[in-house]
Amino acid sequence: MVECNVDNRTIFCDDNLEILQGINSECIDLIYLDPPFNKNKKFTAPIGTSAEGASFKDIFREDDLKEEWLITIQEDHPDLYHYLNGIRGIGKPYNFAYLAYMAIRLIECHRVLKQTGSLYLHCDPTMSHYLKTTMDCIFGEDNFVNELIWYYRGAGIPKKDFARRHDVIFRYTKKSGKQYFDPDPARQPYAQATVERFSHYIGNIRGDHDYGQQKLNPKGKHPDDVFTDIQPIAPSSNDRIGYPTQKPLALLERIIKTSSNKNDVVLDPFCGCATTCVAAERLSRNWIGVDISVKAYELVKERLNQETRNIWNPDDEVNMRTDPPKRTDLGEDYRERKFVYVISHPAYPSEYKVGIAKDWKLRLNAYQTSDPDRQYKVEFKHETPWFRETEQFIHNKFENKHEWVKGDLPDIIREIKNYKTADSN
Repeated sequence: MVECNVDNRTIFCDDNLEILQGINSECIDLIYLDPPFNKNKKFTAPIGTSAEGASFKDIFREDDLKEEWLITIQEDHPDLYHYLNGIRGIGKPYNFAYLAYMAIRLIECHRVLKQTGSLYLHCDPTMSHYLKTTMDCIFGEDNFVNELIWYYRGAGIPKKDFARRHDVIFRYTKKSGKQYFDPDPARQPYAQATVERFSHYIGNIRGDHDYGQQKLNPKGKHPDDVFTDIQPIAPSSNDRIGYPTQKPLALLERIIKTSSNKNDVVLDPFCGCATTCVAAERLSRNWIGVDISVKAYELVKERLNQETRNIWNPDDEVNMRTDPPKRTDLGEDYRERKFVYVISHPAYPSEYKVGIAKDWKLRLNAYQTSDPDRQYKVEFKHETPWFRETEQFIHNKFENKHEWVKGDLPDIIREIKNYKTADSN
């Protein structure tokens, strides 16, 4: 099993993509993320609160996209790339930018998650339908486990609409059936009517008792996928520190208790006011938080002193870092390897698609789905750490036509096999 290369109680204050890229593969037990919701507005903590100075822009524009994100998605997740391209013409123009921003980070979350791990993505109906499909492309539809509904009360009732009273939390696993889950910490007492309905069988609840396909468990009712017993933090509550999107501690504790064990590693890539970190500390889990603002580091120290004083040892230092971690699971000279492939189609004689893919079979299948006769064929594939340089070299050397090159197949193959860079000599 790969060890986590980040110390416990570490807050990274930087772009979470760079941090995620530096974490070892399959070393995280549980990920909870409460990212921007694509509300197209800016959130700022009120003056005079503990979180004063904290703010973030929930605004996305295509100008903010990095071409390298789309290149990576195209190379490694062709189905996701096609889906995202389809979003360009649907809905608000910034939806595509938001989803591309989220997708490249969710890809890294998937990589660092253990086979037994779970990921909880917190969102709301603004983008939940788009995010669900994005997650299906990355994690696989079979690894979708729950759509959790967090129902809450609140002020403000629209005159001509139903009141908006819930958030959505998607739960995915790395590999379906292997994930850790313990329902007991989230069980609640049975309704009195349920107890009475079972009473003529059991008198009182002392063990598991069948009633048709149902059971009464002495520990309480199996938790539902709708949370109605956890309310948002009231504006006047002492627990509210002023952070614009602060979530209640009870919500995070439920997720952590049911989906991790003591000493497991919990990661929050958008930790904000560090509620996940505080909940993990209270429950004896190791934790890593990431936020673009240094305020997250200040808040987690303040909250640990206030909310975990019975178990918090001030000598247990919280580490703040602004530099990404260095992976230790790859070796010092590691450079990512991908396939440079050559694909043909009988409709295009002497023309070949030369491209890059982490999984060439997945890329071939993406082409085949666009052809009723499935006549695309992989003529050659070559795994190399110099994949991008090799592809560019071939596209420059041979006549180029819409990402296809024209030439003799043996010549193209020979040039790919023999390509060398200054670094590779």
